Amino acid sequence: MPDKRTAFFISDRTGITVEMLGHSLLTQFDGVEFKQVTIPFVDTVEKAAEVANHINQVGLAEGSCPLVFSTLVNPEISSIIAAANALFMDFFQVFTDPLENELGVKSSHTVGRSHSFSNSYSYQSRIEAVNYALNHDDGVSTRDLNQADVILVGVSRCGKTPTCLYMALLFGIRAANYPLVLEDFSSMTLPAQLKPLRQKLYGLTINPERLQHIRNERKPGSSYATLTNCQFEIKEAEALMRQEGIHYIDTTTKSIEEIATTILHQANLERHIY
Repeated sequence: MPDKRTAFFISDRTGITVEMLGHSLLTQFDGVEFKQVTIPFVDTVEKAAEVANHINQVGLAEGSCPLVFSTLVNPEISSIIAAANALFMDFFQVFTDPLENELGVKSSHTVGRSHSFSNSYSYQSRIEAVNYALNHDDGVSTRDLNQADVILVGVSRCGKTPTCLYMALLFGIRAANYPLVLEDFSSMTLPAQLKPLRQKLYGLTINPERLQHIRNERKPGSSYATLTNCQFEIKEAEALMRQEGIHYIDTTTKSIEEIATTILHQANLERHIY
């Protein structure tokens, strides 16, 4: 039986940063089963005391020392959590102190700088990018298609929509997507709307068996979901993309995060938000 431990992610704001950092570290320990608990908006002494008490209770109940990952900015609040009976890891302290020494400048210790409305330009860029992705999903609209940072092409259900939304939300990238369909394969040419925008195109492909599984969940028993049709569409789509000089990647074993990051770098896209 694997060792079981509870890991707390504590933040004075949304907890997104501490979750990402803490989770990345925990994935390196295969022999331990982690129960991961996020507690956001710990922004008062009273809340900190409640959280510290909860951490102590969990430790007593489980008979093991909880892990606590923190991005708390306020020293007083952080010290209360640090006093709990747990292994306390403060990401800000680990990195902020060396940076202050090197830069010769004190940190502002401002709460919520990473994920907040304080940077209105960045926030607005994110909203506009998400709206753009939704309005230009699956070729529904070709209006303002020339304003896209990137246009993803590929057969239906190969991962275009979630990748576009992820790139919009995380990177502020205006990402549209356009499906390649049977009519495109019969003529072996790009849709007329895409021809002038070839430099913005990036392709996705997928293993036929994986595509059949995905499509069969959506439309079980349909000709659309047969393995023969999936094999044909993928073969033709890849041939068309090669013919047109469109770079493409196989999404079969890649996460949305990996796909989006690969496109960001290989297509030389400028990230608009952090």
